[in-house]
Amino acid sequence: MTLQLTPATKTALSISVATGLYGISFGALAIAAGLNLWQTVALSLLMFTGGSQFAFIGVIAGGGGPGPAFGAATLLGVRNAVYGMQVKAMLRPRGLKKLAAAQVTIDESTATAAGQTEPGEQRRGFWVAGIGVYVLWNIFTVVGALLGDALGDPKAWGLDGAAVAAFLGLLWPRLKSAEPVAIAAVCSLATVLAIPLVPPGVPILVAAVVAGVWGYFGRGPATEGLEPDVEPHNSAKGKR
Repeated sequence: MTLQLTPATKTALSISVATGLYGISFGALAIAAGLNLWQTVALSLLMFTGGSQFAFIGVIAGGGGPGPAFGAATLLGVRNAVYGMQVKAMLRPRGLKKLAAAQVTIDESTATAAGQTEPGEQRRGFWVAGIGVYVLWNIFTVVGALLGDALGDPKAWGLDGAAVAAFLGLLWPRLKSAEPVAIAAVCSLATVLAIPLVPPGVPILVAAVVAGVWGYFGRGPATEGLEPDVEPHNSAKGKR
């Protein structure tokens, strides 16, 4: 695929730089959580999904073991499987491209592709954003990890609590309506109640189960915001 400076490409490149730079934060926080350089690099190379990576090191920093940390990261990574179905329908990758697409299917690449209407622009947006973020995220993860090593005691700089702050920063923009706020409040309460009863790292899994049960039995996002007088045959309009 030839790189052309189309609107999709420009958007993808700007997103790649902005997201890639955030890798510095992850690298430094991973070192502060007790991971070494190679473990930090491996997380970005192999896991490569920001929310899951921050959840993983957040559990480790709180004293949790690898099991609960991996469980929390996996639950947050489930959304990428949903993205994968959308990307497959849009791009229809084949052979090795399918494996490459699976690795770089993240929030940014999916959003860039979905924001385009022309198939060629969808492909350019997805691949430029996906590969761009992957390369820059991993480069700046190394930079952040090396800086983290040079900083010394993380508590002296307040980095021991920064993983939680970074995770909340990822969560906050998603609280745009009453239901997500209510879910967040209930899950927070469940976490607080579970902390004295279960080992470190498990409370976040308890919160995830609560959110999952809410989503399963709740009305879901499909009907949220619909006017009462909308006819059934119109309710599907505008959906991807």
